[in-house]
Amino acid sequence: MSERTILLTGVNGQVGFELARTLQGLGRVVAVDRSRLDLGNLDQVRQVVHEVKPSLIVNPAAYTAVDKAESDADAAMRINGEAPGVLAEEAKRLNAALIHYSTDYVFDGTKEGAYVEDDAVNPQNVYGKSKLAGEQAIAESGCDHLIFRTSWVYGGHGKNFLLTMLRLGAERDELGVVADQTGAPTWANTIATLTAHVVSQSMSADHDWWKKKSGVYHLTASGSTSWHGFAQAIFEKSSLAKKPVVKPIPASAYPTPAKRPANSRMSQRKLFDTFGIEAPDWADALDLCMRGL
Repeated sequence: MSERTILLTGVNGQVGFELARTLQGLGRVVAVDRSRLDLGNLDQVRQVVHEVKPSLIVNPAAYTAVDKAESDADAAMRINGEAPGVLAEEAKRLNAALIHYSTDYVFDGTKEGAYVEDDAVNPQNVYGKSKLAGEQAIAESGCDHLIFRTSWVYGGHGKNFLLTMLRLGAERDELGVVADQTGAPTWANTIATLTAHVVSQSMSADHDWWKKKSGVYHLTASGSTSWHGFAQAIFEKSSLAKKPVVKPIPASAYPTPAKRPANSRMSQRKLFDTFGIEAPDWADALDLCMRGL
């Protein structure tokens, strides 16, 4: 049996960086960064897939500047909406599978409990709309695909809330952090590790496995907290000599160009029922991440 070729995009991003490690041993990983594959250049996307001829495409690359997207909607829509559709079309042509990552921002955040995969979508900002367009383009392509919606992604690499808090905490005595938005902070390594578990399951299965499993899944850490609770946990686990006071503030006191959902909690039941995998609690994952920093 010939070794499968895995095309991995966005290798310098938070999740791509981790996937480059966790996918090792599951095939020949061709990991590309934006200089080799720019999702904003749809012709280049097609060309790279043609050259690599993967049997699996894993696409964590995205336009992730949520606030900037409000004034840069065309670029966000091209990268998050159109490019995943092109990857899906190419995957279909090659009889390959596609793993793609989406977001809690496809929901409006007004639900009381945790969102499930078939809850009504209603994105409230350009970023969320662009990510939803990507989900829809993949589904419409008819390719074998897994779309993993995640939330509040952080890690020791790239730009994220954890690294911002550690930087600000070293500079200031007091920080105001939003306390009325709830979600699951999700370590990039958790996403990459669980993705690798799923890919490994597909290796001993027939080709129908992808068709049967195709669809949207919620992949976040277990449990939930607020941004304020997340910040407090970061400082509790940090090695800062003097830890800042973290004051809870309402989202209205910290206005941003893009509206954020108040509730970003998502149920992982479908992920567990389908693949038998479970993400660690957000606080346990944060502990592991902080130890590695």
